[in-house]
Amino acid sequence: MKTFVNADSKYLTYMGRIDRTKEGCAGFFFAGSNVTLRFKGTAVSVKLKNYRYYNTQLIGFLIDGKEDKAEIKDSYTDTTVTLAEGLEDKEHTLILFKRQGASHYFDLYGFEVEGEPLEAVKLPELKIECFGDSVSAGEVCEAVKYTALPDPTGHDGIYDNAWHSYPFITARNLGAQINDTAQGGIAIYDKTGWFHGPDHIGMETVYNKLRYFPEAEGGYSDWDFSQYIPDIVIFAVGQNDSHIEGRPDPKITDPAFREHWKNGYKKIIKALRGHYPDAFFVLTLTVLGHDAEWDIAIEEIAQELGDERIKHFEFTRSGKATSGHPRLSEQYEMSEELTAYLIKELFTRK
Repeated sequence: MKTFVNADSKYLTYMGRIDRTKEGCAGFFFAGSNVTLRFKGTAVSVKLKNYRYYNTQLIGFLIDGKEDKAEIKDSYTDTTVTLAEGLEDKEHTLILFKRQGASHYFDLYGFEVEGEPLEAVKLPELKIECFGDSVSAGEVCEAVKYTALPDPTGHDGIYDNAWHSYPFITARNLGAQINDTAQGGIAIYDKTGWFHGPDHIGMETVYNKLRYFPEAEGGYSDWDFSQYIPDIVIFAVGQNDSHIEGRPDPKITDPAFREHWKNGYKKIIKALRGHYPDAFFVLTLTVLGHDAEWDIAIEEIAQELGDERIKHFEFTRSGKATSGHPRLSEQYEMSEELTAYLIKELFTRK
């Protein structure tokens, strides 16, 4: 017996900034956005429309905890991707997630099950949101042969996997749900960093968006912050801010630029605090190579904000571990440190 589970179905559980405004469709934009389906049966496939911009298009999924991936070969047309066949005829749990960032987005129409759907899972009560760059989105993390080395050339996105980014691992460690509002190359200000050249889009534009790149159908769309109020906010932006296309790279040691950059950073944090008045904020950078002055500037920001629930956290090897994107071992290293820090700050404090 084949059953189609529509995107609007009560049997589906979504996590992430996902567009639910169109009937019978769910739009997936940010890396790591996911949906869970429980079913009893022997096979499952997904129906979607993919919008490809660059790179090989891979979607990730787990069935009963076993991770796999599937290539989306067709774009700009309705397509069905088989996820599993020949399963034992029993209860299964499927989690489908977006592995990659803005190289594509897709509209999910639903799942076809050889069997029947079961009662939807409930999301954890603890909520995390991460605002970050490529490291937070898990880019190139599966290129394990290049651990502590520069990225392989021409990798075409096949090593990207948001599921194994340190924010997602930390969320799983803490039994939390997470919105991973992260995108490779992003900096604080528009027209800086590496995301979406030649104009470049900064976190000042992205942090409050659902559709966060202009090519998406309908262009930009605003995010309704009331849909998700996190208990913990990780803010990990600063890695890409030393680059401005077509101009000399700015130096964080330059007093004028430092003040300008800190002001833009603080403006976003203050806006987020307005939406999340009770959240605990962690300001950080990752183990990807960078000048230690950026960490010092973030510590200054935390001090200047004067909010006891906004703190700077520095990884042991912040800026020192690798010249390429952190691989799986380094992502898990960061998550272990961040998990321990959050447990100490939030759950063991007297």
